[in-house]
Amino acid sequence: MSDFEENGLPLNKQPTLRVTTRPNDANPSGDIFGGWLMSKIDIAASIAAGARANGPVVTVAVKELRFIQPIFVHDLVSFYADIISVGNTSITVGVEVYAQRQCASHKENAIKVSDAVLVFVAVSAPGVRRLVPK
Repeated sequence: MSDFEENGLPLNKQPTLRVTTRPNDANPSGDIFGGWLMSKIDIAASIAAGARANGPVVTVAVKELRFIQPIFVHDLVSFYADIISVGNTSITVGVEVYAQRQCASHKENAIKVSDAVLVFVAVSAPGVRRLVPK
């Protein structure tokens, strides 16, 4: 994604998922747990993969996950998911994550805080792969 709005978010694109972090999402250092972020990335990617597969999908791999900047309590976190490739039963999804600081002392444009690449498989029942529609 190369074109950005004034506030630092991707231009002409709606987030797949948007969440405000809460105090119980933070570790003792005051930033958000990596596991919290990983779970939301998985949810955002699964929304895109499930829409493309016209049905249920399961995560089979996280090919890449980068933590670029910390996320803090009360940040508004936006997840942008895009289909990278589609196989017979699999779908690869890229996710970019941006945070908008909500506390007065850190108000700024959105900043990219993470990105990831995940692979999903379309299923018709638990453990039963199915073809992804063309």
